[in-house]
Amino acid sequence: MKRFVLLSSVLALLPGIAAAAESPALHKDLAASLALLGQPCAQVVSAAAQGDRDYLVSCSDGNRYRVYVNAQGRVSAEKR
Repeated sequence: MKRFVLLSSVLALLPGIAAAAESPALHKDLAASLALLGQPCAQVVSAAAQGDRDYLVSCSDGNRYRVYVNAQGRVSAEKR
């Protein structure tokens, strides 16, 4: 439950940060979300907004993910 609250808090901040699409704060928040979801990502190098609370993330280790809030309101990540 604590993970869900933390992830929800992180993604709640993302829409405000999204205006600065390549901001270090956005990269840090997305990296934290991926880490909490157990997905490997050495460092977020780019993040492209795909929609509201939906991002395509590229990591320095070559991994790519779609990080988004699903229909149940939970943060999810899909490897691309």
